[in-house]
Amino acid sequence: MFFKKSNNQKNDLLKIAALLIHAAKIDENFTIEEEKIIEETLLNLGANKDNVKQIIIESKKIEAKANQILEFTKEVKNMEESDKIKIIETLWRIIYSNKDADIYETSLMRRLAGLLYIDNKLMGDIKEKIKNNS
Repeated sequence: MFFKKSNNQKNDLLKIAALLIHAAKIDENFTIEEEKIIEETLLNLGANKDNVKQIIIESKKIEAKANQILEFTKEVKNMEESDKIKIIETLWRIIYSNKDADIYETSLMRRLAGLLYIDNKLMGDIKEKIKNNS
């Protein structure tokens, strides 16, 4: 579990889910496969199986109203490095779920590398690992 139980856990999960949804929607093709990856990730982050669908519904609304991704990155930025890497892996899994990364998706990941303080080499290594396993 990524988070210690806290009053803000649901809010953190909502923001992280919104970031994942943003990545899934950036190519204008949000698929069922991408939603399954997001659901699986939320469960791994500590979401309750009974409310994971509701978190996704609420996160879709949050993402639709947001003007920029900074609103979603704070929670990830404050995670331990190993947990940040798991989120980055999930983002790449979402992107490569359709076997291809377009210019908007790769641009998003470059921006996120900077916002989350992820080294470019590490980002590239994670991308290649996921790409080769998709």
